[in-house]
Amino acid sequence: MSDAQLEILATRAGLAVDWIDANGRPQKVAPAVLRNVLTGLGHPAGSAQEIDASLVELQQVQETRHLPPLITADVGVGLNLAHFFEPLTPCEVHLEDGSHLSLKLDAEAVLPGLIPVGYQHVDIDGQSFTLAVAPARCYSVGDAVDSPIPRTWGLSVQLYALRRAGDGGFGDTQALEDLARVAGERGAEALAISPLHAMFANDTHRYSPYSPSSRLFLNSLYCAPGAILGERAMRTAIDATGLAAELKHLEELPLIDWPTAAEAKHRLLQALYEGFVQGEHPLHADFSSFRHAGGEALENHCRFEAIQEARLAQGQSLDWREWPEQWRNPRSAALAEFAEENAGRIGFFAFCQWLITRCLERAQAAARSSGMGIGLIADLAVGADGGGSQAWSRQDELLASLTVGAPPDILNRTGQGWGISAFSPEGLVRNGFRAFIEMLRANFAHAGGLRIDHVMGLQRLWVIPNGASPADGAYLYYPLDDLLRLLTLESHRHQAIVLGEDLGTVPDGLREKLSARAMLGMRVLLFEQDNTHFKPILDWPDNALATTSTHDLPTLNGWWHGRDIDWNARLGLVDASAEIEWRQHREREREGLRRTLSQDPQNFREESHETDQVLDASVRFLGHTRAPLVLLPLEDALGIEQQANLPGTIDTHPNWSRRLPGYSEALLDDPDAARRLELLACARLQAAERDQ
Repeated sequence: MSDAQLEILATRAGLAVDWIDANGRPQKVAPAVLRNVLTGLGHPAGSAQEIDASLVELQQVQETRHLPPLITADVGVGLNLAHFFEPLTPCEVHLEDGSHLSLKLDAEAVLPGLIPVGYQHVDIDGQSFTLAVAPARCYSVGDAVDSPIPRTWGLSVQLYALRRAGDGGFGDTQALEDLARVAGERGAEALAISPLHAMFANDTHRYSPYSPSSRLFLNSLYCAPGAILGERAMRTAIDATGLAAELKHLEELPLIDWPTAAEAKHRLLQALYEGFVQGEHPLHADFSSFRHAGGEALENHCRFEAIQEARLAQGQSLDWREWPEQWRNPRSAALAEFAEENAGRIGFFAFCQWLITRCLERAQAAARSSGMGIGLIADLAVGADGGGSQAWSRQDELLASLTVGAPPDILNRTGQGWGISAFSPEGLVRNGFRAFIEMLRANFAHAGGLRIDHVMGLQRLWVIPNGASPADGAYLYYPLDDLLRLLTLESHRHQAIVLGEDLGTVPDGLREKLSARAMLGMRVLLFEQDNTHFKPILDWPDNALATTSTHDLPTLNGWWHGRDIDWNARLGLVDASAEIEWRQHREREREGLRRTLSQDPQNFREESHETDQVLDASVRFLGHTRAPLVLLPLEDALGIEQQANLPGTIDTHPNWSRRLPGYSEALLDDPDAARRLELLACARLQAAERDQ
């Protein structure tokens, strides 16, 4: 078998045969790994005959003169269509506003750059396609707050960590509303939240917000039904289920008991649904309208949940890849028959989606009415579970046979497997980027901004065959410019900012492309150092948000006291010598941070606890940077020690289960939080005056 032919196939399929690791060393993907990854992409490569056949098939696709259903372009820039049409061919452009343009390709077969921003329908020589014309840049922080040089601030929070009376054991949209109001009153322009993607209603042991079933729909557990249906309906449902004592007990736990709390919430939602459908509720029309607007995508998601419920009752696998053949196709006759027989269950899951959608709308409305220019910033996970609803309903556009992760590096010597699937680059192009566009629209719908987790995934992702070691993967490249144009266009249409989490190994040139489109990168205080020498205030860029920490890192207080090192040592994730070295390095980092913070004469003047001084000084420091937006994690505003998630662990560390002290509406009255928000607001004001 020729490795040369194998590598040609891999390259044409978008895989990087050669790549540079995090330490700058050249690496080459082994032939056996290439064969496995190619098979996962739908290009069999197990033998010379399979490789040749896959090459022929790919070449036919790439050489065809058949138009793709959607092409992207930048406003004001001509589009070269010489691959598809002859020069001087006339064309008709039907615009979104109902008008049309009569144009002609030029002598080079270029469509003139006269077509306005939007999704426009183009007819040329009996063929047609959608032309997605993107504006030059995204809706920006400056646009949102009406300032040419914005120096704004906001908070970030893990939604589940919030508290309110009657929440049932974890944070919900009512607690989020409460926080949004008090944050807006204190001058915050934004409130960034953890992902609200739909999880698996029938598997309550899966609760990592970054491993969802679908990024098209929402986690209905987070809804606050009383806000929509009224407190009387809530009391009736609680009485009918006898859940009052259990809900109160769950609220008092120090950590979230996800399986028990989720089960209780589902029982409550079921009782509410039964009451809703039996009476003449005034919101019936709104619910019907919601289902109609949700169309096939919503129906498929609800059918998926109902099938999983039915299989769970029979003790059968929930993974759709192990379902009977007739259920694997969402459009099969067997599925239509199942839907007819189980209309009530499907209706229940649609009811849950309706509730959480209306609740999230309320939360964003509360944020904006409190004075926030941006409001909620949603979080878009990098992928969805290959056994989940989105992968099932969009099989031609998601890679259910491959998982996403990261190659081995100095921090993770075996690499990382994240247990989620990603889009198929070929499938996206083949289907006119439908799955990507609908995902963007779903996540922009009720937010003033979108944080894209691992934004490098728009250019390339490390993909691993299911069941293989993370080391046995390869980089898969995506049509970056198309994805950036679509993201820019949807940002413009939804009047929402875009933040890209660009931490880790960032491909050359990506940050420049993001910046050119006004997509903010992300800079974290703990990382902005060169071997314990922290970056001075004025060296921080003006094209990235600034923050103290993230959900995958220790809190500032925890970092200062080495709590992350304590956890790693306790769980045996580092050996004794590595632990000693890590603690010594951390002490040097502490000295380096204090040295940088001490350059501001306002810092370390008060007679107070050292940790409070460091946190206060760090918040003021970020406030003085040139970042258009500073996001302060609520944990750092409050001075909390323990972090939300410890990467590399599943159940040995209480990931995604910690709750904040006190109810949302009173959190910012905490003396430490109130002081730090005042420090941040003042520093931002001074930075704005300095940079005008």
